[in-house]
Amino acid sequence: MPNNMKNRGLTDREMLQLCLELEKGRCRSSSNALLETSHKELRDVYKHCFENAEQNQSKLFEVMKEKDWYKVEPATTEQIGKTQALMQNNLHPDDQF
Repeated sequence: MPNNMKNRGLTDREMLQLCLELEKGRCRSSSNALLETSHKELRDVYKHCFENAEQNQSKLFEVMKEKDWYKVEPATTEQIGKTQALMQNNLHPDDQF
C-alpha cells in the first residue's frame, strides 16, 4: 500500500526497489573485492559479505516478484539455445581458433 500520501515519503515499492539496488551494488562490490584479494582471511570476509548480500537480494527480488512489482518474462527456447552457445564458446575460447 502506498505511504506517500500528502508527501509523507516513499511507497513500499520504491523502498523495496532501492533496497534491491543497494544489495545488487553490495554483490558487485564484494565480488570484485573477493576476486582481487589474495589474503585468505580477507577473502573469507568478502565471501561472507557477498553471500549475505546475495541472500538479501534474492529475498527482496522474490517479494517484489510476488507483489507483481518486478516483471520477469520466461526465456524462449531460442534465447536459451543462444545463451548456451555463447556460454559454451566463452568456456572454451581456444576451440574457436
